[in-house]
Amino acid sequence: MEDKDLQKLIEDISISYFNRPFLHTASFNHRLKTTGGRYLTSTSNIQINKKYYDALGMDELVGIIKHELCHYHLHIQGKGYKHRDRDFRVLLKEVGAPRFCTPILTEEPKPKTFRIYECIDCRHLYKRVRRVNTTKYRCGKCRGKLREIKKHVDIQR
Repeated sequence: MEDKDLQKLIEDISISYFNRPFLHTASFNHRLKTTGGRYLTSTSNIQINKKYYDALGMDELVGIIKHELCHYHLHIQGKGYKHRDRDFRVLLKEVGAPRFCTPILTEEPKPKTFRIYECIDCRHLYKRVRRVNTTKYRCGKCRGKLREIKKHVDIQR
């Protein structure tokens, strides 16, 4: 499915479920990670996460589109279009749109890498995720110089 196909699908769903036309632009946004789609209030455009269509199919895509069209039509009419607004929740139920999209099971998160630093004087160990500038920072206990011992991969999160 391409952007022009998505545009046509959204226009069709808008007419059939809301009895109102969708007059703005719809597109896939490949940078979306945790959301199925989003309605941009500044431009009134809708962006959809293509990963949801690829992973969960057309039914999930239609649900996401209905959800975003609820935002769109309520915002255009000047009614409450945010998730917490009563108008939004009522319209969701009327058209059968989901309040939240189904989460995609992604690959397991990569293990986190830690750096281990040691004070040269008192041998105190520091475990840090980010690199520490050892010429600038000193030991918090004795003010001694730090040195990086090793990078350590921690399996637990």
